[in-house]
Amino acid sequence: MKFKHTIYLLTISLFIASCSNTKFLPKGELLFVGSKIKIEGDSVTKREKSILNDELESILRPRPNSSILGLKYKLYIYNITKTDKKKGLKHYLNTKIGQPPVYFSKVNLDYNVKLIENRLDNRGYFKGRAYADSTSKNKRATAIYTVRPNFQYKIREIKYPTDSSKLGKAVTTLKESSYFKPGEPYDLDKIKAERTRIGAKLKEEGFFYFGPDYLIAQVDSTVGKHQVDIILKIKNETPNQAKKIFSIGNIYVYPDYSLGNDSIQKSIDSIQVYKDLIVIDPKKKFKPAIFDRALQFKKGDIYNRTNHNLSLNRLVNVGTFKFVKNEFRPSNSLKNTLDAYYYLTPLPKKSIRVELLGKTNSANYTGTEVNLNWTNRNVFRGAEQLTVTAFAGVETQVSGQNGGFNVLRFGGDASLTWPKFVLPFLKYNSVGAYTPKTVATLGFEYQNRSQLYSLNTFRGSFGYLWKENSRKEHLLKLTEITYTNSSNVSQLYMDQISKNPTLQRVIDKQLIFGPTYSFTYTTTAETQKKNTLYYKGQVDLAGTIVGLFKNGDALNGNTANIFQVPFSQFVKIENDFRDYFKIGYKSTIASRIIAGVGLPYDNSAQLPFIKQFFIGGTNSLRGFRARSIGPGNYKKEVDANAFLPDQSGDLKLELNAEYRYDFTSIFKGALFTDAGNIWLLNRDPLKPGAKFSNQFLSELAVDAGAGLRLDLSFLILRLDLAFPIKKPYLPRGDRWVINDINFGDKAWRKENLVFNLAIGYPF
Repeated sequence: MKFKHTIYLLTISLFIASCSNTKFLPKGELLFVGSKIKIEGDSVTKREKSILNDELESILRPRPNSSILGLKYKLYIYNITKTDKKKGLKHYLNTKIGQPPVYFSKVNLDYNVKLIENRLDNRGYFKGRAYADSTSKNKRATAIYTVRPNFQYKIREIKYPTDSSKLGKAVTTLKESSYFKPGEPYDLDKIKAERTRIGAKLKEEGFFYFGPDYLIAQVDSTVGKHQVDIILKIKNETPNQAKKIFSIGNIYVYPDYSLGNDSIQKSIDSIQVYKDLIVIDPKKKFKPAIFDRALQFKKGDIYNRTNHNLSLNRLVNVGTFKFVKNEFRPSNSLKNTLDAYYYLTPLPKKSIRVELLGKTNSANYTGTEVNLNWTNRNVFRGAEQLTVTAFAGVETQVSGQNGGFNVLRFGGDASLTWPKFVLPFLKYNSVGAYTPKTVATLGFEYQNRSQLYSLNTFRGSFGYLWKENSRKEHLLKLTEITYTNSSNVSQLYMDQISKNPTLQRVIDKQLIFGPTYSFTYTTTAETQKKNTLYYKGQVDLAGTIVGLFKNGDALNGNTANIFQVPFSQFVKIENDFRDYFKIGYKSTIASRIIAGVGLPYDNSAQLPFIKQFFIGGTNSLRGFRARSIGPGNYKKEVDANAFLPDQSGDLKLELNAEYRYDFTSIFKGALFTDAGNIWLLNRDPLKPGAKFSNQFLSELAVDAGAGLRLDLSFLILRLDLAFPIKKPYLPRGDRWVINDINFGDKAWRKENLVFNLAIGYPF
């Protein structure tokens, strides 16, 4: 009850605070609280009125102070934190969170009327009219605009150039994909877009010097009742060059260009001719083949904008050049020909970088890590990139089990990346805007889990990374090898093994190798979209080929070994789908679905521990301790102060939803709910209720909570407070625990409230 009273009091306080904003107004001023638009007349339908109303509201200026549920909290914060000081908490709240009042005296009604009438004309409501008025009450003023649009004009016909010139014919051939459709409303924005479309298409056909400004769209509104004809013409003043198709002549590449020095002087010794390229590289820093792969133009090709942009993108994606500059010049010797020049400024060949990281992992461990990176960006003169990294870090569980089971990690990695496909006995020329890459890695990691055990992990891989476009990315590792052995196993851990034999798998020697493939599709970089998506699917095929030569039958105790270590055989499939839907300017609904399954076979009776599925924790089900849920409705009772073994499974289903709201550019809030569980494929007598069945939906764990995020761009600090609302390990019928929620009960809070401190967003 005390908690409910607090909420009521807070709500009333905010309401009173909102009402008191007007007392801070200067004498004679009114607070502008918004605009209303009234659309009158029978010339527009109900649907047209709704669309027009929303559009007209969006162009009116100024905007009133922002509010939530009618409460102008930012304005109130501004009013109560006014200060002459240039620093301090009050200054920060006033300038960063607060929002100064919008006075009605700053609203220019006549200017907004002109904006409305201009927009009516642009949308085909020719000769429409608007009138402005206002109303005020209790020192608050509202602007009222009465709009009387005319009938909206529709397009009757679109006429394209009829002359027989190359340019005129090229424009006419583009009419099939026109933005204009007979019968659609007249729209000035569509006219501008059509001119831009035609200009871009002509660039693809060799008209290098043609631009949209050389097109004019004439509108004839006398052809019928509320109808218009749109006549597209090429302007008479269009220069002759813009009417011609150009081809590619010589292609010059300056791979060691410097803005500060005269680095384009040529000498006989510095020029390398490679296929269609003339490479000026006096110090022979780069192999010309790099540029032949990147540049999409060949001598004699018709110029087109696509290959122009693809070439620039591929040069940038090589990863060796800091600046990429390009220009085309008319050839001195050939008619209607362009010589291409590429000026490339290299990054420093070698560099060292030190990174201090804050990180959170799926087991609720939060900590720091120091990375030392050494990079050579041109190892063999082919823009190959060699990166050697040494790292060390310490992690601790902020929430979850007690006992000081912290993690110490250190190790190193080396990776070599080629900006091409390295395919023995096969030549492959890639296309597209992105340079494909071949990546080889080799690494070692030592991990000491305090009071329990130490793990030594060796890993290596060789594979290919390529992007189809800005949305689609593929990663194929022909082989990925992981070898793990343990040491320093404590008596505490051995005692736990006697109670839970599955823990033995963590410290057993593990050898995993085989191909993996992952596909990523994302539109999250397209920030202008209201709805964006992310999907990543991955397939692991361990021990597939070697299994043809070494037969094992782990279920019957007969395992095959390599170097006296049993190798793993399994198929594992993972899917991660995310959706981000914007609600207004500051709100987003983020959701995620994770589904995965692992199928061991032949030489493996179960998945290796490091490849199994886990659930719960900071980036998963936040109302439950990390890796504590499942499998199924199984729950092992252990001493809360002792070592708590991680629960793992062969299948996983997880669903998350989060409402995010930006209070300011730095402070952001969230309300969320999570659901999910893991299961075993086969029955385990030591874990009753762990096997997957058709009752899996009733075994989903569910939680809810709220969070605060501090977004500093370079660091996102996340604080989430969550609690369970469904516990799958309780008897059927008692699993929903919503009625047990009692924030005022200390015992309930201790058992159910989970605090998560993390770096970055959960998804």
